Amino acid sequence: MNIGEIQLQQHLKSHRYSLTSARKVVFAALQDAEPQTMAALVKACAELDRATVYRTIELFEQLGIVQKLHIGWKYRIELTDTFMHHHHHMTCTHCGRIIPLPEDDELESRLRELATLRNFEPQDHQIEISGLCQACQKLSAV
Repeated sequence: MNIGEIQLQQHLKSHRYSLTSARKVVFAALQDAEPQTMAALVKACAELDRATVYRTIELFEQLGIVQKLHIGWKYRIELTDTFMHHHHHMTCTHCGRIIPLPEDDELESRLRELATLRNFEPQDHQIEISGLCQACQKLSAV
């Protein structure tokens, strides 16, 4: 078992769930991967039936293992910061490409500052920047 699976097993156990083979498969498909659509995730978990993947994602979302990145009326799934390094995203509104932004200490510090100024205690945050990726910018210029 890798470190991520051990962490997953402990997280599940703390919520009175066990690490099943199906949960391992879904978790593995999300590890070190770009945010995925449910269709892509079902395809990546070919040894599981579609309903099992959906049920697993529903459980993972309830337990804070995955989060949905909303892109217009659609969404993609990725592991939460508990299971991967904190980061933000830029999403191309034309092709749907998601570009991860690495954590920026200055930005994180400024967000904490803004919260403190408003007597707010943040527990989590996501920053999503929408626009056009370089390839789509070239297409729109034609």
